[in-house]
Amino acid sequence: MNIDSLLQPLQHFGVNLGLSRIVKLLANLGNPHERISVIHVAGTNGKGSVCAYLSSVLTTAGYRTGRYISPHLIDWTERICINEQPISAEELSQLVQKVQVAVSPDDEYPTQFEIITAAAWLYFAQQQVDIAVIEVGLGGRLDATNVCSEPLVTVITSISREHWQQLGPTVADIAREKAGIIKPGCPVVMGSLPADAEKVVRSRAEELQCPIFTPQPALQISPDWAEYQSLQYPPNSIQYPLPLQGQIQLTNSALALATLEILQQQGWQISESAIINGMANTKWPGRMQWLTWHNHKLLIDGAHNPAAAQVLRNYVDSLNPGNVTWVIGMLSTKDHAEIFQALLQTNDKLYLVPVPDNNSANPIELANLANNICPKLKLCQTYPDVSSALASAFTNTNNVVVLCGSLYLIGHFLGSLNPV
Repeated sequence: MNIDSLLQPLQHFGVNLGLSRIVKLLANLGNPHERISVIHVAGTNGKGSVCAYLSSVLTTAGYRTGRYISPHLIDWTERICINEQPISAEELSQLVQKVQVAVSPDDEYPTQFEIITAAAWLYFAQQQVDIAVIEVGLGGRLDATNVCSEPLVTVITSISREHWQQLGPTVADIAREKAGIIKPGCPVVMGSLPADAEKVVRSRAEELQCPIFTPQPALQISPDWAEYQSLQYPPNSIQYPLPLQGQIQLTNSALALATLEILQQQGWQISESAIINGMANTKWPGRMQWLTWHNHKLLIDGAHNPAAAQVLRNYVDSLNPGNVTWVIGMLSTKDHAEIFQALLQTNDKLYLVPVPDNNSANPIELANLANNICPKLKLCQTYPDVSSALASAFTNTNNVVVLCGSLYLIGHFLGSLNPV
């Protein structure tokens, strides 16, 4: 059976945070998650690239490495990988059906995310992975991934105001939810957080007697290489290639390397050459990714919240591009004004499109908002789809063209380039 036809009907359950359904479901499946060594990664931004670095290095080090991420860009199978290889569509369909059969008739039906999360735990247990890198879906405390009682390491990459509708209105509220993945005595690697958020995370880690590690961002030593100072004292350093774009990767890669250093101290065999080769081979599509569209160079990035938008603008500015041409589509639930404030500058051009097959913001309403926020845009137009907007954008500019605003938009675009 087609995986979309299995999972699509479950969408109407929506986001329904809580652990009771997933705990019952996993118990019915024999608690597969209890047989897996886990690195658990939460954060507003950066968690995907940290997971990508970790799984690439651990695979290179010779470990059978599971990776679970969300959302996918093009295909459901991207969410569940072993040694960087996505699960086959056939295996995923079989697993999802097995998970659905395990739902007790008397129990509340699990959400779509809970079903696929249970499928991931089951697959990793069946395949006897040595270690699994698990990315939190939403928040942390009540997220369906938060069933591992003793993670090897817990990572919190960054915290900013996103998904506040579900997680609470302030950064401290959001931090409380993300800190919910911290478990007694388990090491915590923490990125640079706003003061209110850091206070909450530190307090939770101290309460549970967890060692806390806060690595400094790596140093850029050439355009594609960085240097990480170890957590030890006196520190030694390692130089490694950095294939992912943007200043933020100095922070994300340092979080990954600090996590690997803790694993080394726990007895995992991860050589310097495995780190260097694993970092070199890391791929994380749809995030500050350059590609060619109809013989034009195009930069694509999710940039689906204000903090990610600022990171993208900083990267674009580092290219000294002159004026920037933006092709943007956003979901209706996002902070449109703050994203525009981060991205748009005088004389930029803006082409607005809907996000297909999703709860899209109205491009005309976005255009009105953008003109209010940045009245000196050189151009602001709406288009019915990405391809017509890009065609127009490249006809009218020699500057950098950036497609961004939603991972769903990026996924749809990449899927149109490489139909599944």
